[in-house]
Amino acid sequence: MKNVLILSASPRKHGNSDVLCDRFAEGAKESGNHVEKVFLASQRINYCRGCGVCNSTHQCVQKDDMEEILDKMVKADVIVLATPVYFYSMNAQMKTLIDRTVPRYSEIANKEFYFIMSAADTEIESLDRTLEAFRGFTEDCLDNAKEAGIIYGVGAWNIGEIQSTPAYNEAYETGKAV
Repeated sequence: MKNVLILSASPRKHGNSDVLCDRFAEGAKESGNHVEKVFLASQRINYCRGCGVCNSTHQCVQKDDMEEILDKMVKADVIVLATPVYFYSMNAQMKTLIDRTVPRYSEIANKEFYFIMSAADTEIESLDRTLEAFRGFTEDCLDNAKEAGIIYGVGAWNIGEIQSTPAYNEAYETGKAV
């Protein structure tokens, strides 16, 4: 059994990337894993101030929900980073979360990572820049991060459209294989 943490950056509950998170969670739970999803839009996560205090204290001076999320990230075996893609990149909620990992990013080690991206564009290549940003964080900044899977939720603009794409079942099957 693995401890799976899903970080959903969708600003819309039941938005397309959030639905893919729920499908991934269904599959992962069915396989006997402990699964928790954090819907970032309902959390209070301030922007990084770039003050540098955390470089020596390993604690952020800001008191918001990020401290608890970081604890969950450190304890997780598997982390799912899910974002809608706006203007060819991850959304602000996901980028803010990544920026705020600085106090403890060295503790987010030896994790399996799955990436879920959704976009209205129908071409998978339109998600390349977002994928490279995820890889920059996991491969270049974290120790022993393993990319375990990618779910490309393309061709979904309006809420619910993702359910009629191949990504809908792929998210379930990928979660089940965790």
